[in-house]
Amino acid sequence: MSGPHDRVDEHIARWREVLPDLDPDIEGAVTRMQFLVKHLSRVKQATLSAHDLHRFEFDTMHALARRGEPYEAGPSELAAELQMSPAAMTGRLDALEQRGFLSRLRSPKDRRKVIVRLSPVGHRAWRAALDGMGDEEDRILGALTGAERRQLTGLLRRMLRRVEEQ
Repeated sequence: MSGPHDRVDEHIARWREVLPDLDPDIEGAVTRMQFLVKHLSRVKQATLSAHDLHRFEFDTMHALARRGEPYEAGPSELAAELQMSPAAMTGRLDALEQRGFLSRLRSPKDRRKVIVRLSPVGHRAWRAALDGMGDEEDRILGALTGAERRQLTGLLRRMLRRVEEQ
């Protein structure tokens, strides 16, 4: 075992007494990934709360922001992307519009259609929350060198491909 111990090492030691054939590398990797995901999820929730945002608000603004300027999409596109019913999306968009985070505009191509656009206020709120979450990701991954981060990314990619093969 290299480096200082963490709480997972203690977890593995306890379980190896009960399960002598337990692979400590597999158990260690999986348990650490689970702890990291839980930690990042808690940080995300705390960051959203600190910015007075709900997860659904952030997720919807994130879906608009990832499209690039002018940060817009049709409601049905957003509903499909976020795997929601059109009725649920309407309620979500209503709430975001009331907070000034987005606006609904008539499509210049087809006046019967609506386009949802992230407002400057919404973009600032989304970006502030995103930066807060990114700070913690940078802090955690700062424990690794650039080469180690690239190696970790490659290893995780290979593992995810295995999952995607199913």
